[in-house]
Amino acid sequence: MTLMDVRIEGNYFVVGNQRRKMLTSEGCNEPFKDRFWCPRKKWFMKSTCPFINKLECGNYRHMCGSL
Repeated sequence: MTLMDVRIEGNYFVVGNQRRKMLTSEGCNEPFKDRFWCPRKKWFMKSTCPFINKLECGNYRHMCGSL
């Protein structure tokens, strides 16, 4: 099993050795193949996150206690 290195470098979204410009301002819901990147969970999700950015996500977690 191979683990892929996923990171944000400035305005670039890097997965393994592939590098491209980010489509979103904070890296939330960055598409890669048929998945979407969640920077808070540091994991690929099957569907997009309902929040626009990390601030909305944080506000929801703060009000509700979890996501």
